[in-house]
Amino acid sequence: MLTTPILIVFAIVALYLINSIKILREYERGVIFRLGRALPTPKGPGVILVFRPFDQMVRISLRQDVLEVPPQDVITRDNVTLKVNAVVTLYVVNPNDAAIKVVNYVYQTSQFAQTTLRSVLGEVELDELLSHRDKLNLKIQTIIDQRTEPFGVKVISVEVKQVDLPEQMLRAMAKQAEAEREKRSKIIHAEGEFNAAQKLVDAAALMATQPMTLQLRYLQTLADIGVEKNTTIVFPLPMEMLNLLNRLGVSGKETLESV
Repeated sequence: MLTTPILIVFAIVALYLINSIKILREYERGVIFRLGRALPTPKGPGVILVFRPFDQMVRISLRQDVLEVPPQDVITRDNVTLKVNAVVTLYVVNPNDAAIKVVNYVYQTSQFAQTTLRSVLGEVELDELLSHRDKLNLKIQTIIDQRTEPFGVKVISVEVKQVDLPEQMLRAMAKQAEAEREKRSKIIHAEGEFNAAQKLVDAAALMATQPMTLQLRYLQTLADIGVEKNTTIVFPLPMEMLNLLNRLGVSGKETLESV
């Protein structure tokens, strides 16, 4: 039979082995520091053994993480003060670098995102920021990704989430938009007047070739007036007749004066 001290030793060894068993999920990796030195390959997923106190493990998640950049005060190139915030999507590609080369890779990426957001948006004008946001997002993402690559973090996207404009700038933009709409309205009205005048010129040229068309048009106008039960008939008097009557009146007056 086994003596009591041997049973105690077996029990301690069994408890130690059971306590050394660690389970890592599919999206987790364990960076093992053995006697202070990191093993070249991270462990996991699944069941691994961590023999303490010789081994220490740091869990690193490989899932994508969304980091919200707090609102930043930005002065654009045309001296407009804005508050801009953004959203950064990232994940770890090298667990060893993320655990060894940086204290907190999420905080580090957040600081890089804040400074990069201010520097990039400060180089553009307000109109470019509002109309070419996709290009600016790509530029910011490229810069942050280059700065986070040394510690094993991949930035896959950066989106400028919200741009808060000053109240005075909002009123100025509203006036500009109203003026632009009024400009388009006047241009459209002028184009309509031009087209109508062109059509009238074409109609006059056509009627000049066939004088009877003017008489037919006059009869059609009288028919339209009669449909509405109107007792007043408008008779168009040619301008040539008025000029003729005017010349006759002047000549008659001169004859009387001479007599």
